Amino acid sequence: MSGDGRVFTLGEVSKHSSNQDCWIVIDGKVYDVTKFLDDHPGGDDVILTSTGKDATDDFEDVGHSSTAKAMLDEYYVGDIDSSTVPTKTKFVPPPPPKQTESNQKQSSELVIKILQFLVPLLILGLALGIRSYTKTPSS
Repeated sequence: MSGDGRVFTLGEVSKHSSNQDCWIVIDGKVYDVTKFLDDHPGGDDVILTSTGKDATDDFEDVGHSSTAKAMLDEYYVGDIDSSTVPTKTKFVPPPPPKQTESNQKQSSELVIKILQFLVPLLILGLALGIRSYTKTPSS
């Protein structure tokens, strides 16, 4: 590693975003990967889309091998000033809406209305079933 303890801002790193001069940030370290662009198995576009930002997630999501991670050492030029990198915000889903008393009241009223309709139908069906079962056949 030959970074000489240099610290770069994200703005400085962002200026190196072409296929003639390409720097990326991974895990707080800055790498000049210009010489590697032509050899990258995924093509240079994959790397170029990760310039100007913290590319750690992009790098990790692909599942690079330990060999690929070790290769980074030869491209190391310094560290990133973490205060210049925007903080990552994690998505936190909103809590489910709480049922208000009116919603609970409406739900229980709906159940009561359904039962008021079904119970008489069940009684009628039961009465007809008993009548037809106990009816004596006429001769």
